[in-house]
Amino acid sequence: MSGRIGKAFNRGRTCLAPFVTAGDPHPDWTVDILHALVEGGADLLELGVPFSDPMADGPVIQRASERAIERGVTLESVLDMVSEFRRHDADTPIILMGYMNPVERFGETRFPPAAAAAGVDGLLLVDCPPEEGAALHGALRDAGLASIFLVAPTTTDARLDQICSAAQGFVYYVSFKGITGADRLDAAALAEPVARIRERTTLPVAAGFGINDGDSARAVGAFTDGVVIGSALVGRLAEAGSRDEAVARARDFVASVRESLDNDGS
Repeated sequence: MSGRIGKAFNRGRTCLAPFVTAGDPHPDWTVDILHALVEGGADLLELGVPFSDPMADGPVIQRASERAIERGVTLESVLDMVSEFRRHDADTPIILMGYMNPVERFGETRFPPAAAAAGVDGLLLVDCPPEEGAALHGALRDAGLASIFLVAPTTTDARLDQICSAAQGFVYYVSFKGITGADRLDAAALAEPVARIRERTTLPVAAGFGINDGDSARAVGAFTDGVVIGSALVGRLAEAGSRDEAVARARDFVASVRESLDNDGS
């Protein structure tokens, strides 16, 4: 496994992947927030593309998308944010997470090379599984971008085979049935489904949904190669009254999660 994503999962520690919504709390703050997340100990960044109907997301991220859209954030401006981030960070991988509609509006053939030129490393489209969007997934591959797919607790063995065959970068396991931000995580229950995934791929496995602090991140990291933490961070950023406060909140929150992940209990 090569490239920035591979290096993020090959640092001898659990890969920490915080999620923030591009343009929230303010479009002018996003790049500084991304740098602060890296300073705090993030290994990989998930940048949410605002969308009006984010079906997999809970109210915290839904409201973040609404605020970003109200401030004029589009997929084009998200790519501009990534380009600006890359001026000072050529190493930290960025995964765009979102939905198919903004990509279709941008242009399915135009988007992959534009994203690659901006410095994006991969794309996770919640509503574009491997059995759909073959042309887009092929164009992403040709542009050197990883297609990231979700595996749910309800995923059948047959479909899991299909996902693992098509996946690149890493496999994202949804830790429970439901939307982001819900508070009903059972970390021990990840052992069996993560083992099922590992039987079918050599790619790293990251888990998200329901991880809201250092303790839950460490519990999930005991079974996975990476943890994704979003709603808890997005909620904290929403309360920031200034750029400096948002940057400090991002850095401090991720640093606390990083410390918990790296604590072996000794």
